[in-house]
Amino acid sequence: MLEIPKGQTTDADRAILRRLRVWIAALAVACLAVGIGLGALLTGQSVVALSEVPAAQVARAPEALSASFAEIARRVEPAVVNIDTVAAPAPTADKDNESDEDEKDTPSDNPLLDMLRRRAQRAARGVGSGFIVDPKGLILTNQHVVEGATRITVKLQTGETLRGEVVGVDEETDVAVVRVKPTRDLPSVRLGNSDEVQVGDWVLAIGSPFGLDQTVTAGIISTRERSNEKTGATSFQRFLQTDAAINRGNSGGPLVNMRGEVIGINSQIATTTGDYNGIGFALPSNEVSFVYQQIVSAGKVRRGYLGIFLDSVRAEYARVYGLPEAKGAIVRDVADENGPAVKAGLQTNDIILEIDGRQVSDAQDLINKVAATTVGQTIKVTYMREVGGQLERRTASVVVAERPSRAQLIERDSSVADDEADGARPDAAGAPKSQPAPPAATRPVLGMKVSELTTQVANERRLTGVRGLLVTRVDPAGIAADANLEAGMVIQRVNRRAVTSLADFDKVIESLNPGDAVVMHVVVRVGGRVEPRIVQFTFQ
Repeated sequence: MLEIPKGQTTDADRAILRRLRVWIAALAVACLAVGIGLGALLTGQSVVALSEVPAAQVARAPEALSASFAEIARRVEPAVVNIDTVAAPAPTADKDNESDEDEKDTPSDNPLLDMLRRRAQRAARGVGSGFIVDPKGLILTNQHVVEGATRITVKLQTGETLRGEVVGVDEETDVAVVRVKPTRDLPSVRLGNSDEVQVGDWVLAIGSPFGLDQTVTAGIISTRERSNEKTGATSFQRFLQTDAAINRGNSGGPLVNMRGEVIGINSQIATTTGDYNGIGFALPSNEVSFVYQQIVSAGKVRRGYLGIFLDSVRAEYARVYGLPEAKGAIVRDVADENGPAVKAGLQTNDIILEIDGRQVSDAQDLINKVAATTVGQTIKVTYMREVGGQLERRTASVVVAERPSRAQLIERDSSVADDEADGARPDAAGAPKSQPAPPAATRPVLGMKVSELTTQVANERRLTGVRGLLVTRVDPAGIAADANLEAGMVIQRVNRRAVTSLADFDKVIESLNPGDAVVMHVVVRVGGRVEPRIVQFTFQ
């Protein structure tokens, strides 16, 4: 501000200075008012603009989504193929004609019999889908689409047909690789990363339902890691579930994300009619990629194998055994007495926590990690073992073996089952139907009856050497039934305590309070062997 030295001013000067100060103050107030007004005006305009933008976006959203679907279909459909198969007719059961093939072609006096003969000899035909993953002619599809086929015909989107041949199949995942020999490079699609898929993501299913080529349906991912044991799914079939319409003939076709990448092979449906009921299953692309790479490079899939049966550590098991978190896999039983795990010193009831320093979350996670390990590779297994009532942390070096085929596993299990001793064959619960139930103590809270397993009863039930309490009856509405306890099981341990008498059992059960965790170690006779199991539940 302008100042004049003191003692050198007149009355006129001082009057001018007063007026100048007033004008400067007034100008400042005016500038402040104008600034506030402009700010309010600009703020009001921006609010109006923001309120208008979402409405416009919402109005355009259906059109944008439709355009995205159309673009994805345009890009992917050229790589989707229709697969027609022909299988040799099943042999007839008319043994009288087996020695004279010419007699089958000789007309008889019975026209109806001739017609039935012709139908019996008619080749079986099938239809499915697939998609090209290599421009040179490699196609991915389901194994069940080409299983038993004597002739495979692949039809392209252009209408061109090519003869296909099976490169290799994987029974564990129901995946097959088919090769055609084109005269030019074919359009192909890329396998995406199925681990990035989230529930609610939009997806398209493309294939040939009922033989109708190039059919596109849309839906969302309903859930991930869905096991479908009701249809006989294996440990390596953890599906993406979708509500995109999938019908017969869609098998082997691609499930595609909004980037046009294949994130799964459409493989199964949950249905009461045989057709679409709103639930379809696709094998994730990461598992498909693992299978594809091995088939192309080696002609078959080789998976790692430890030779043990597993259960997952649940919250109840973690509480009873004092584990910091409900993670890990329990060695429930030994599947192969000469397998890698046994050779490395692993035993029943060991709790596997890590593989090569990677945490194991549950039994399925351990199966996946071992299966993805190269056969012959040595891995470091970190586990806990109960010694003298305390858990000790240990490590073992295990040389991973090759997992036997499903046929070999079934044959081995069948040979064990056929090796049963003579005597009364047990029912599903393991108890001879002709024998009355022995005296038992009632457990109304648990909803089951148990009795002491005497030497005589153990021998009658082919449980020689087994000690514990025999479950003789289970209330279908009780806690025991919900925990999958069954009549015929023998309870050996409850919450880390051995129970060989009713008094032992009473003492443990009477110490429980509602909400307590319960872990039971039981055995049950299945086929020709006594199989250990672990039962985990909450007492209530």
